[in-house]
Amino acid sequence: MESFYVSLIGLFVSLVFLSLNFIFYKNKSSSSGMFPPGKTGWPVVGETLEFLTTGWKGHPEKFIFDRMTKYSSKVFRTHLLGEKAAVLCGAAGNKFLFSNENKLVQAWWPASFDKVFPSSNQTSSKEEAIKMRKMLPNFLKPEALQRYIGIMDHIAQRHFADDWENKNEIVVFPLAKKFTFWLACRLFVSVEDPNHVAKFADPFDLLASGLISLPIDLPGTPFNRAIKASNFIRKELVAIIKQRKLDLAEGNASPTQDILSHMLLTSDENGKFMHELDIADKILGLLIGGHDTASSACTFIVKFLAELPEVYEGVYKEQIEIANSKAPGELLNWEDIKKMKYSWNVACEVMRLAPPLQGAFREAITDFMYNGFKIPKGWKLYWSANSTHRNPEFFTEPLKFDPSRFEGSGPAPYTFVPFGGGPRMCPGKEYARLEILVFMHHLVKRFKWDKLIPDEKIVVNPMPIPAKGLPVRLYPHNA
Repeated sequence: MESFYVSLIGLFVSLVFLSLNFIFYKNKSSSSGMFPPGKTGWPVVGETLEFLTTGWKGHPEKFIFDRMTKYSSKVFRTHLLGEKAAVLCGAAGNKFLFSNENKLVQAWWPASFDKVFPSSNQTSSKEEAIKMRKMLPNFLKPEALQRYIGIMDHIAQRHFADDWENKNEIVVFPLAKKFTFWLACRLFVSVEDPNHVAKFADPFDLLASGLISLPIDLPGTPFNRAIKASNFIRKELVAIIKQRKLDLAEGNASPTQDILSHMLLTSDENGKFMHELDIADKILGLLIGGHDTASSACTFIVKFLAELPEVYEGVYKEQIEIANSKAPGELLNWEDIKKMKYSWNVACEVMRLAPPLQGAFREAITDFMYNGFKIPKGWKLYWSANSTHRNPEFFTEPLKFDPSRFEGSGPAPYTFVPFGGGPRMCPGKEYARLEILVFMHHLVKRFKWDKLIPDEKIVVNPMPIPAKGLPVRLYPHNA
């Protein structure tokens, strides 16, 4: 009996101790902040596979919305790409991340990016990106880009004449990539010869696919092929850069003809000019960013216009009025672009439903609280375009295609984010707008079309792409 009472007292003391312990740690954690709700998934890989496979299955928003429903519509915890992470959702999450750049958060890419985009200065891709963003606005601001609309129109005429006209059926995505890459080569480094452009095209495809692969640098792996492709392209670019320096010195090239001339003639705040390899690295990144996302947007414009004849008719009416106002041989200009209001509303609605940029990562540079939860220094923060684009809280009937959403003042701030936002907003936003509108102009004034695969699957890896490239049958207007 005595042993029973001893055991009972021991149990009572243990319960009191555990209760006090619980209260102590509860108070401690509440004062220092609890982590956001969520789960970290499997050891090492976390929830990366689920994050990627929902995209491969064509529904990247599922990963986000499932967890918003289960844990919190504002913020949830996860583990992605080998990193502890929090996903900030909705317009408030976008605003917080975009407005706290270099205060609480900074841009973040996986370390593998530095292998593919090495810098001769041994600085990280983050530091290089900051330098680039200081340099680009002068070249990519609307007033500077206006002088290149005629060049875009000229390239588009050649592209459609060579690859679309006199063909019954085409596959859209490869041709959209060809157009946007040709345009990027011409405007960034003045390479216009189709054979020279084609020399770059295959290595760039290897590079783009390797960037989003597992970072295993072994012979034959996509990542290894991406590194080799990067080295090849950099050598080609260095040769172009050396020749341009000579041409500029001899007066055979213009200081304003492209981004390459701009980089060669622009010094930093200390009066220093970039080395050739540094410029090659920057051009390499620009060529990827300058055509991949736009080619996805152009492809989905073709898809939605095939599915929505009344929207097609609205775009056709607007563009044919512009075409009929031009004299024979007269190129598009800034005044024509300003008239393409409905076309741009359509393009924006396409990018709302199929955002080329699904989201992006930041890194916490200090501990901070968000929505009552603690975000520790070093955690990665992810924003998702779909957390607002497909959310009925921000867009009524979010799955309905409705270009009128963009009339007047358009969507509420921080809800439509196909180009990101804040200091990190894509500096090429205006460039993308021009190339997309020029593409739409030449497309609809020449053709109507039907999809050959009515229910073609969409794959997101990391941009949305029709699984078979969107094959279509063309019907020329002059037929």
